[in-house]
Amino acid sequence: MNRDSVDWAGAMPAIVTIFDDQGRIDNDAMRDNIERMLDAGASGVLVGGCTGEFWALSSSERSDLFKLGAECVAGRGVVLAGTGAVTVEETVQLTRAAADAGCSGALILPPYFIRLSDDEVFEHYRAVDSLVDMPVVLYNIPGNALNAITPTLAARLAELEHVVAIKESSGDWNNFYATLIRVKDSIRVFCGPSSIFGVPAVAAGADGFIDCFPNVWLPGGIRMFEAAASGNLQEANDLQETGRRLTDLFTSEGRSLYPATKAAMNYLGHRAGGPRAPLQPLRGAALDGLHAGLDGLDIN
Repeated sequence: MNRDSVDWAGAMPAIVTIFDDQGRIDNDAMRDNIERMLDAGASGVLVGGCTGEFWALSSSERSDLFKLGAECVAGRGVVLAGTGAVTVEETVQLTRAAADAGCSGALILPPYFIRLSDDEVFEHYRAVDSLVDMPVVLYNIPGNALNAITPTLAARLAELEHVVAIKESSGDWNNFYATLIRVKDSIRVFCGPSSIFGVPAVAAGADGFIDCFPNVWLPGGIRMFEAAASGNLQEANDLQETGRRLTDLFTSEGRSLYPATKAAMNYLGHRAGGPRAPLQPLRGAALDGLHAGLDGLDIN
């Protein structure tokens, strides 16, 4: 497999996992959110990724999410499943569950918590790749996973049989661009922090975005890719400015990205519930500041 084995491109929102008042996955709210993404022009969705709080889900809950995502999209777009885990065995189990559910591909981050060498990261992916039979998207998010996929390592991993793409979410333009240059002819490259530099990423040749902000920001979070890809630079740059301001709002004054995303969805009338522990809902000044910032941006 390689980049030509799939036709994935465009904006594919990383969707939140919505919990009900009893802390269970709210299937109806999840369906509503996926429909909003598709109606706004998303080319697919990612379920069970970092935005989806995969670390707080059981293996059975993750498998249920994969089934729900595939059922909701029903062939109307790509469904990526976040199947990364520390061990090869659990990663393979989850990836096979995603394949059985009818997902399009598996998004796999490196093992996390313990620092690994590039050779150890490569061996993890090599072992997983040898035991699965579906397209694999590499996931570089060292701020969360600790272990980075450098441009050099990405080029090695791109040679594995099932690797077709990478979600580059380092947040470092230099690393993103160096990775793009190294692997774009062999695998597809998706920009993670599109709210920060999505427009220049498209100009440099990125295939699309996989980002959390469309949960809150529709249609702008998706339209930004379309405007950049079509050469409408004034619109694209205006949207990029909004994305940058949203990023700053969600990650300042005591706020962090995932609780802020859900709090913003709730404030804007999109049922999202709260995060699962250890994350905590926004409260007090942090929540008031988020609301005031959203009012000032007028993104609805």
